[in-house]
Amino acid sequence: MKIWVDADACPKAIRETITKAAERTGILCTFVANHSIPLPKRQNIVMLQVESGFDVADNEIAKRVSEGELVITSDIPLANDVIEKKAMALSPRGEWFTPDNIKSRLNIRDFMDTMRSSGIQTGGPSALSQADKRAFAGHLDRVLAKYNKPQNS
Repeated sequence: MKIWVDADACPKAIRETITKAAERTGILCTFVANHSIPLPKRQNIVMLQVESGFDVADNEIAKRVSEGELVITSDIPLANDVIEKKAMALSPRGEWFTPDNIKSRLNIRDFMDTMRSSGIQTGGPSALSQADKRAFAGHLDRVLAKYNKPQNS
């Protein structure tokens, strides 16, 4: 298993949760962004800096992710690409993107884009709450526990 992080918009508190989990478990974790992000110096924690540009980091993750891997992203189109590759997608708010909910999430995103394009102020997401951080950490711990579980022969 490997963790990919869409790090361009990943909140610092969530990055810290991910790096602590990677340090604890030894799992390979790659942060992908179009700018340098300070990360702990560990062999299993990698920074992949891509060129600047719209969706460049997202496209790189979508290209590299494999079945069974985990992607941390709030980008709904990227989450859709991840799910299509039979990988897992988790938002920094602790919400799973699944085959059952991704199409409706895409529809809502597209609707909100249309609203913004026509000049309607839709506002942004609320600030990351303690409940969001706990939900994310809980989901991440469960995935990693499942991955690190000894296999029965």
